[in-house]
Amino acid sequence: MPQIPLHYVDIRTFCYATEDEKRVEQALRTFLPEEFEIDRAETEGHYGDRILVLSARVENADDVRHVLSQLTELESFDTLLDELDDRVTENTELFVRLDKQAAFEGTVRVGDGIMFRAKVEAYPAKKDQALENARDVLERLRDESSETEE
Repeated sequence: MPQIPLHYVDIRTFCYATEDEKRVEQALRTFLPEEFEIDRAETEGHYGDRILVLSARVENADDVRHVLSQLTELESFDTLLDELDDRVTENTELFVRLDKQAAFEGTVRVGDGIMFRAKVEAYPAKKDQALENARDVLERLRDESSETEE
């Protein structure tokens, strides 16, 4: 299998006092490999309410491939590819915000609630090179995904 040109992927979401922690964790797990460890950090909101930060850093190539393959399930995947120039930073990071409620229901959709951040390999470390690498890997995974569906 070809190399995945990403150093790592970070996925993070918040669990507010009004939300069920198990459901929020289930939403985050939509993107993660089975039994992947989720880090928890407790913090406090502006009015003293409890906020639990759930996050995971995926570094293993097979696990990164798994996380990225979830993005290929986006209904608006072609739109994501069209917006890559706006989603890749000068620091060679790819950002996508994902819908937490849809993820809980097992659907992958762009929206609010879950932050997806990937550090794209680029030599030299320039946005143009990172953009090319991100586009290449996403298109490759989309093509692999459509081949397995046929």
